[in-house]
Amino acid sequence: MSCIVKRELEVRFTLPLDEVLLKHKVDAEHKAREAFVLELLRQGDISAGRAARLLNISRWDLSELMYEAGISAFDDSLTAEALDAEVKSALKDFDV
Repeated sequence: MSCIVKRELEVRFTLPLDEVLLKHKVDAEHKAREAFVLELLRQGDISAGRAARLLNISRWDLSELMYEAGISAFDDSLTAEALDAEVKSALKDFDV
């Protein structure tokens, strides 16, 4: 029997804003959320699929954000040998 534990993190801070800056509040909140999720992704704390769901965007749109943020879509920790083994395994699955 497995138990799924749902954990949430809420980050709050207060900044004094005049009326001009209040117009940009929603955009700023969106960008802050995006930056936080992308940093979790960069550190390997969440998957790309989960990041896309958290940001409510497609995986394609996420790949564009990742590119802009300099986040590799590939696991940079893989050795050449491990990558070669994965490619061979994938080709075998497709009978190539």
